[in-house]
Amino acid sequence: MKSGLALLVVALSVATGLTAAFAESVPDAPPIAIAIHGGAGTMNRADLTDEKEQAIREALSLALQAGHKQLAQGESAVSAVEAAIVVLENSPLFNAGHGAVFNSGGAHELDAAIMDGRTRNAGAIAGVGHIRNPILLAGEVMTASPHVMLAGAGAEEFAVSQGFELVENDYFSTEFRRQQLERAQAEQTSRNSLPPPELRFGTVGAVALDQDGNIAAGTSTGGMTNKRFGRIGDVPVIGAGTYADNETCAVSATGHGEYFIRSVVAHDIAALMRYSDKSLQEAVDEVVLEKLVEFGGSGGVISINRQGDIVMEHNTPGMYRGAIDTSGRLTTAIYKDE
Repeated sequence: MKSGLALLVVALSVATGLTAAFAESVPDAPPIAIAIHGGAGTMNRADLTDEKEQAIREALSLALQAGHKQLAQGESAVSAVEAAIVVLENSPLFNAGHGAVFNSGGAHELDAAIMDGRTRNAGAIAGVGHIRNPILLAGEVMTASPHVMLAGAGAEEFAVSQGFELVENDYFSTEFRRQQLERAQAEQTSRNSLPPPELRFGTVGAVALDQDGNIAAGTSTGGMTNKRFGRIGDVPVIGAGTYADNETCAVSATGHGEYFIRSVVAHDIAALMRYSDKSLQEAVDEVVLEKLVEFGGSGGVISINRQGDIVMEHNTPGMYRGAIDTSGRLTTAIYKDE
């Protein structure tokens, strides 16, 4: 079961003495790399206190180190993606797991997906409200069921059958997210209106390359603040918010999910590489900075290929993001100009 991984990540996240210089490259060693995101949107320097910005960067660093540690130990890209995302799901700073946004009824509904680029096997869950770490259940769907996506009560029944412990829905609540819900409902002009832009986005994700040359992608989210009960975004839709194929790239997306679903963003990037011989950078730029913008979609992606090239791009003022590249260099960023 996945409980051992969860405990490992929790232990890592409270450990002291972690530094960015923890991984020295070994001559002739196979390349490994990882990238993560914590959501895209209207992140402006004036909106973040120094303390919150530091806390976000530290959380991103901890997630990167958790995932990279798996890779350095020879574990799979899938394991690295899960380890990194668990750290982000456990942090109240991000819209996934503990810290997820509220739907219009004042509850939490979470989605997650993971995909193995080696086999193109995938697992996804949607609309769950009692799974502490949704990314781990998505992984279980991928490896322990014949299905790709399970939703709602059926997903949670499967979780129990696999040894997962359910948590109260209130576990995911934070006062910050409750205030966001109240604001969104106060500013709502009709049943069909969207919340303010800064409340629409919020997702965490990871992509990774392991020592065997395999890539993987995973994404997890609480969705959109004040979303209608039962709404499902792009995250668990394979090819929209999450995709991985060794022949092209691994992609995890964040943004206004309805646009990402209709544009099949993650797969479109891979398709441009496969059929138009685009580089990873060219494919990401075309989809995120051109096609999505023309369509009216906002957000961004993180991506990686088997050579260890990492591209993190967004068409919003900011995106919480970070990477450890093939040289072992750790970086984090928030704003567009970083």
